[in-house]
Amino acid sequence: MVERVTATDEALQLINTLIETHGPLMFHQSGGCCDGSSPMCYPRGEFRVGESDVLLGEIGETPFYMSKDQYEYWKHTQLIIDAVDGRGGMFSLEGPEGKRFLTRSRVFTEKERAELI
Repeated sequence: MVERVTATDEALQLINTLIETHGPLMFHQSGGCCDGSSPMCYPRGEFRVGESDVLLGEIGETPFYMSKDQYEYWKHTQLIIDAVDGRGGMFSLEGPEGKRFLTRSRVFTEKERAELI
């Protein structure tokens, strides 16, 4: 089964580290305001999601959301969440770890798109 969002081993390790410190987490793909288009990591429930957000799936047992408007642009791609050295978004939990989450993407194949419908 194809997934709309996945994570690298590095991202999953960082998620586990953050869960140990902060408890359950959630992600919301930033739309490009203060923090560019970074995946933002919050304690679960701290960022309010609603009818204008889409749940893409889970990475590391952590829900991953995106706004409906942004999803319309990205729905043909799989998001691959990675963790790299550097400072992340100022509102995201990973900043003090010296790492940041990064969104990579790839276009779904025709077969994958058919599975998603």
